[in-house]
Order: sequence, then structure tokens, then C-alpha cells
Amino acid sequence: MAANGASNEQTAAKAPPLSLWLREFQHVPRIWAAPIRRVKTERQAEADGRPVLVLPGIMSGDHATSLLRRSLDAAGYRAHGSNFRLVTGVTPETLAKAQGRLAEVCETENRKVTLVGQSLGGIYARVLAQRHPDLVSMVLTLGTPFSGDRRANNAWRLYEAINDHKVDAPSLPDDPSIKPPVHTVALWSPVDGVVAPPCARGNPDESDVAIEVPFKHFAMAAHRDSIAKVIEVLNEQRVYAD
Repeated sequence: MAANGASNEQTAAKAPPLSLWLREFQHVPRIWAAPIRRVKTERQAEADGRPVLVLPGIMSGDHATSLLRRSLDAAGYRAHGSNFRLVTGVTPETLAKAQGRLAEVCETENRKVTLVGQSLGGIYARVLAQRHPDLVSMVLTLGTPFSGDRRANNAWRLYEAINDHKVDAPSLPDDPSIKPPVHTVALWSPVDGVVAPPCARGNPDESDVAIEVPFKHFAMAAHRDSIAKVIEVLNEQRVYAD
């Protein structure tokens, strides 16, 4: 998964400083408590019952995206979990499971699916849309390091410790920096403590829209303000996915 035409800014990107990285951990309790936290989202007509498949980040699973998915449901979407208990890396086995889950949701809903991927989950979202654009209506990534240096983040050492391959040499041929042939949106944050902002924003040709948000990496799918922004973006961008 080599970067595709990374810009000078991306090539020079470094992992966020320790000060930002340490501040991420204040959001860990929100992630752990996601399944029992109360939803405050109101129903919105724009959702129109559109199906959404939510893909979690590294070292997490569907429990971590519970509040996001229930908030999407409350807003009028039909959110589906990935059926992942724990995502550890980018592997053929996990991608096969994700492909099967996407096909299952499409068959159940009888329409194309929006993919929302948080961090590493966004890598899967982009690759799934590259491989199966006939099943996907839109891709939205949340702090996903799909572009530039694969070590310009504070998670690559963990990745290599729990996988049998290097972070920049995974066992898949796909390049996640290539824009899928569907409407693709990237949310990125200048205060991300895990991923270098240029790598989550990407080059202009790697997404249709890149949107700056003021949230920490761990908050992207766990903080209510961030979840509200995700719903707002889905509502606004849906017209380009029709």
C-alpha cells in the first residue's frame, strides 16, 4: 500500500507531538462506555433511511462505534456494525470479512451502502469502495491515514508489534490513497494526536472533499459533537452520492 503521489507536505509529515498524543487518552472512557451512553440525536429528514456500514479503528470493534451507530439510527439512517470484535491490522482475512459484511448489508437493504470508517477502518472503507463501487454510495473517513508516510502517526509501532508485516508493507496490493470511484469525503483534524493531519486530509485528487474538524482522533467516533458533525456531513454530502 504505497502512497500514491504524496505531496511535499505529506512526505515531510511527522507523527503528532507527545503532548497531543497524551491528550487523546481523556476520550478512552467515552469509547469504553459507548454501548451504554445515551443518544441525544434528533431525527432528520435528510437521512431517508439510507444504510450506513460503520468500520472501527485498530484495537477496537463494534462496541467502540455503538454510540455513533445508535446516533445514526436516531437521525434516520440505518446503521450497521461490521461484526468485528477486534481489528488488529490490514489483512486479507479481515478484508474478506468486511467484503462479506458489505454484501450482506447491501442485500438486506436492497440499495447501495455508505461506508463510514474510523482511523484504520477508513482504510478498509476506501479499499472496499475501490473493489466494489457497485455496492457503495459514498465513503466517509474519520482521521484515516490513507495518504503519505505510513509512519507519520503514533500507532505504527503498535501496528507492527501485533502484525506479521510492516506498516508500509501490508499483505494486500491495494493502495488506499487512490480515490475510490464513488463520492469520497475525508474528515481530518489539526489537533489529531495520532495521525499527522496531511495524511488524513490527503491530496486534492485523493478525495472529493476534505473537511477540517476540531476533534481529537479518539473523539472522532465517540464524542457527541463529533458524531453530530458526522451526521451533518452525511446529510450535506448525500446529494453527491445519489
